Amino acid sequence: MVEANAFALGALLIGLLLIAMTMGSSYLSRLPLNAAMLYLGVGVAVGPMGLGLLRLDALENKVLLERLTEIAVLISLFTAGMKLELPLHDRRWRIPVQLATVSMIVTVVIVTALGVYALGLSLGAAVLLGGILAPTDPVLASDVQVSNPGDRDRLRFGLTGEGGLNDGTAFPFVMLGLGLLGVHELGEAGWRWWTVDVLWAIAGGLGLGYLLGTLVGRAIIYLRMRHREALRSDEFIALGLIALTYGAALLCHTYGFLAVFAAGLALRRIDEVSSPAQAAQTETQDANSGLSLDEQAAAGAEAPANMMNAVQRFNSQLESFVEVGMVLAVGVLLATVEFERDVLWFVPVLFLLVRPLAVYAGLIGTQVSGSQRNLMSWFGIRGIGSLYYLLYAINHDIQSALAERLLSITLAVIVASIIVHGISVTPLMQHYEVRKAVKKKQRKASMK
Repeated sequence: MVEANAFALGALLIGLLLIAMTMGSSYLSRLPLNAAMLYLGVGVAVGPMGLGLLRLDALENKVLLERLTEIAVLISLFTAGMKLELPLHDRRWRIPVQLATVSMIVTVVIVTALGVYALGLSLGAAVLLGGILAPTDPVLASDVQVSNPGDRDRLRFGLTGEGGLNDGTAFPFVMLGLGLLGVHELGEAGWRWWTVDVLWAIAGGLGLGYLLGTLVGRAIIYLRMRHREALRSDEFIALGLIALTYGAALLCHTYGFLAVFAAGLALRRIDEVSSPAQAAQTETQDANSGLSLDEQAAAGAEAPANMMNAVQRFNSQLESFVEVGMVLAVGVLLATVEFERDVLWFVPVLFLLVRPLAVYAGLIGTQVSGSQRNLMSWFGIRGIGSLYYLLYAINHDIQSALAERLLSITLAVIVASIIVHGISVTPLMQHYEVRKAVKKKQRKASMK
């Protein structure tokens, strides 16, 4: 009876939170904080540190939490892929690619050095910590990501692409750390790690995801425009493609995160163009087919655009929902973690030294302004992706003492990121947009 009442009260609080966020979204957008900060506070309030309605333990509930964070990251990665509309040959793609590779490697190297020489970790544990903390978060970084598919801003495009790519490119370092700890096979002289965990898993994941996204997208558009079939349930396209791609990637021993991101990229690029004659024929057939207005829109000449808009809208709503659940879970988890003094210096060093050094190294040779470079250096948001990698490592049976220490550091970084980035994102991005608008006006004036 007590558990039933607690569940009912918890459901009531979560329902009130979702409704309150919907009703107050315009007001909150003007405040120097973001929704994740409120979710975190509610999580603390309903957890053992507050009302005691919910209790989670990262070590006791490790399998459940890993699956939940895995689903959250997958949804967000697919959404991030669909936001990036620029052609793959566009030079601006250098920004996220270099951030997800060069900056990723620099971050892992520096964190590994700090782990060995300052935190007293073994080499394997330090590499694992670097892999856990290196990826930026696609779930919590929506305020600094591409706001619409046609957004060409280098800052937003770079951060969105980085968040989508580096949740996959971090996997080799996590596997390397686990291998050095003796719970994953690296092969003699690391041959298996290089060939399987790095080369095949990355290239195979990207290629498989892009292929499936293209095939599924084109098949649906073909059925809609040519045969007036598959006209409903756009939501199932997103969920089905995510599940299909992730399952296929895991069976092929590739990185499912990269595959799902690539599937989102590919689906966004389904732009089958009908000739004017075909478009006119389609409109005539729709008018006489007895289809509803929605079905006519789904099967007409604008079928690709209509499908993309519907899938993107559903995915964005789903992403917001999983953000609520995951950040609430982080707030509840705080009561079960004993934070060590090391986090007092480690977190500022990660945000103020490691991230800027990694970003400046990663952006060498790219056409990025000074203000954009500085903001990218600051908005290295950590969140659900790092929590997933931590739980993945815990489920690979690393030592309990090491698991507790990594949990302490990782949760401290996530909570600090939610707070400091949540406070700073609104004023910094507003200032950036104002400066960008002023420069645009000045350029137009100089051209007259």
